[in-house]
Amino acid sequence: MNSKSIGIFDSGLGGLTVLAELIHQLPEENYIYVGDTARVPYGSRSKDTVIKYSLEIASFLIKQDIKLLIVACNTASAYALDILKKHFDIPIIGVIEPGVEAFFNQSSQTSVAVIGTRATIKSNAYTNLIHYKDPEISVFSKPCPLFVPLVEEGWINHPITKEVIKEYLQEIIDKNIVDLILGCTHYPLLKQDILEIYPQFNLIDSSKETAKLVKKLITENKTQNYNKNKKNSITIYLTDITDKVQFLEKLFLEKDGFIIVKDHYAILKDNPEIKFPILLKELSLEQLVIV
Repeated sequence: MNSKSIGIFDSGLGGLTVLAELIHQLPEENYIYVGDTARVPYGSRSKDTVIKYSLEIASFLIKQDIKLLIVACNTASAYALDILKKHFDIPIIGVIEPGVEAFFNQSSQTSVAVIGTRATIKSNAYTNLIHYKDPEISVFSKPCPLFVPLVEEGWINHPITKEVIKEYLQEIIDKNIVDLILGCTHYPLLKQDILEIYPQFNLIDSSKETAKLVKKLITENKTQNYNKNKKNSITIYLTDITDKVQFLEKLFLEKDGFIIVKDHYAILKDNPEIKFPILLKELSLEQLVIV
């Protein structure tokens, strides 16, 4: 048994979509989440800057004695994952490989579109991995830089957001591509809006496959937390706490409908006896030092 926490980080609150799936599949674990809300988005940053930020946050989480680290940011996964794996001696996974696995598991199409931040698309991480698995797949990549700030603003089901969706995604529809990989953990919050406009899309996000991979790793490493009597917890560190945080926290964690956020608890809808106290803490940038 290993009751150490699983660490997760993202440039903002988008990684909470991954955390929600982890809670659903692994309700016996403890979780520490870091959202770098003071420096969001990472998608417009340089590669060196993203690597620096990732090393800083990973260093903080390692100091919390975590047993596994999830880089729940596509841009950080594209630019910093290999460096983090070399720098730290714990299992570390990103969200790009699980997203690609989700595509191959869910589709038999010979073409796919990938949307993400400018940095993720520029890295060609999705295209390279898809072509490594099947060089015959046609991949069309499209940066959608406005999606992250719109989601962080809470503009879900908002007329401006819907116009931006049309501006970005109509080109993919015109190419008759059905499968769309959501190459950013913020983007699942836009699923309903996207499908309202383009119901023909098969939307693929990495959160379920990421949780499956985490479950596989901790099972293989025999590091599961079997202590059912222990009161499990979620600690959320944010580098900037605004008055919209609790609204967004609820929005992200309740994304797929199997978690209810109420009175500072995350409660499993199909098993309300399982509930996690959510501890929200501010993390100053001065505390982020690379080790």
